[in-house]
Amino acid sequence: MAPKPATVELRPRDSTDEARLRAAGFRWGQRGTHTSRTIMLHELRALLASCRPDATRDDYLAAIHEDNCLAKRTAATRKLSSQRLSELYALDPDVSLFRVMRRCWYADHDGQPILALLLALARDPLLQVTAPPVLRMRPGEELARQQMTDVLNRAVGSRLSESTLDKVVRNTASSWTQSGHLKGRGRKVRQTVTPTATTTAFALLLGHLAGKRGAALFESPWAQVLDAPANELMHLAMDARRLGLLDMSQSGGVIDVVFSRLLASDERR
Repeated sequence: MAPKPATVELRPRDSTDEARLRAAGFRWGQRGTHTSRTIMLHELRALLASCRPDATRDDYLAAIHEDNCLAKRTAATRKLSSQRLSELYALDPDVSLFRVMRRCWYADHDGQPILALLLALARDPLLQVTAPPVLRMRPGEELARQQMTDVLNRAVGSRLSESTLDKVVRNTASSWTQSGHLKGRGRKVRQTVTPTATTTAFALLLGHLAGKRGAALFESPWAQVLDAPANELMHLAMDARRLGLLDMSQSGGVIDVVFSRLLASDERR
């Protein structure tokens, strides 16, 4: 298992850093989609399967609203679903995080649940808050829902009613189940996920954009989502290099990871 997890919440250093992170696709605050939805893995899979790999945001919205690719009964539920999916994933190739996740998505079917979770973590503050209590669990340990309630209470204070808070706990637990970190219905039990080269590349990119460099990338909160030690993730990063997802070099104990294959020149700056 990975080291004791830290929170994945982002705290911009200044207004310039805030603008950079928002442009990349990160979101933070006290509001989140998990007051009403989960990571919606089934819907995301249906949407991306129905659209071309180079689809635009308008294409995604048309697929939901006009083609009804999510099989919703009314126009209102289609609109609401597109709003929630946009909150979680942006659905816009001009947003770096979504564009990179989409590239990884079509290359790695098995990694899709973790890719969805990683991007949702970057964009939903309520899901971010629940990462430490889930990631520090040992395989086979049962989820203590009170721990989830406690961390959410500390994060949002009295802003959420008791009933809404209970719904957030249920939704976030469901999201961690969809990603593979938990299993079971009423009784949620921790299990270990299996990282791939593509999920490793995306987790490292998230850490890089959040300010991590070198060896610290392999122990960042994003990397800890992969349930693997740093040395295993380094091997997977080498596989990601062979797949053309990143460049990585090691010399004199110094590790350098570069994402020029995933980010445009202005995004690298």
